[in-house]
Amino acid sequence: MSKHLERDLENLQRDVLAMGASVEEVIYKAIRALQDRDEDLAASVVDSDGSIDEFENRIDEECLKILALHQPVATDLRRIAAVLMINTDLERMADLAVDIAERAAVLATPPRLAIPSELPRMADLTTVMVRECLNAFVNHDARAARQVIRLDDEVDGLNAAIIREIVGAMQRAPDHVEPGLSLFSAVRHLERIADHATNIAEDVVYLVEGEIVRHRLEKEKEAKNAR
Repeated sequence: MSKHLERDLENLQRDVLAMGASVEEVIYKAIRALQDRDEDLAASVVDSDGSIDEFENRIDEECLKILALHQPVATDLRRIAAVLMINTDLERMADLAVDIAERAAVLATPPRLAIPSELPRMADLTTVMVRECLNAFVNHDARAARQVIRLDDEVDGLNAAIIREIVGAMQRAPDHVEPGLSLFSAVRHLERIADHATNIAEDVVYLVEGEIVRHRLEKEKEAKNAR
C-alpha cells in the first residue's frame, strides 16, 4: 500500500468514526427525549439532521476520490466498499433518531401514555449494538460483529412485547389511541436502528473475512424457526 493511500484510508476511518459518534449522540438524545418527554431535547435532535447529512456526503465523496486516485484492490477495496455501506446505515440511523424525536415531541403533550416497562431495556440494547458495531469496525473484529448480530433477536422480541402492550393500552382507553400510535411509531423506529447496527456488523464481517453475510444469516434464522 502506498503512503498516500494509507493516509487517505486513515483519514476516511477518522471521518467515519466522527460521524458514528455524532449518530450515537443523536440516538441517545432521541431516546432520552422519548423517555423524559423532553420537547427541547427532541427539538435539538431534529436540528442536528443537516450536519449529519453533510457528513454522509463528505465521506461518500472521499470514498469516490480514493477509488479514482488509487484504484485499490483486495482488502483496501473491501474497506472502501464497507465504508460506503456503513456510511449509508449511519445516516439512516440519524434519520430514524429524528423520527423518534418528532414522536417524542407529540408524546410530551396530554394525554400522556405510560412508557412500556420493556422500553428502557430495548433502548439500552439498541445503543449497545450501535456502539459495539462501530467498535468492531475500528478493531476489525469479526467475532465482536457477530455478537452484535445475535443481539438483534432480543431487540426483535422486546419490540413485539412492547407493541402488544401499546395495543392493549389503546384498546382499553380510546383517548390513548393517538399517543399510542405515536409511541408505536417511535418503537418501530428504534427497532429499525438496531437493524441498521446489524447491517454495519455484517459489513464488518465482510471487511474482515471477505464473506457477504447480509440476508444469508436472516435466511438461516428463518429456516431454524421453521423446524
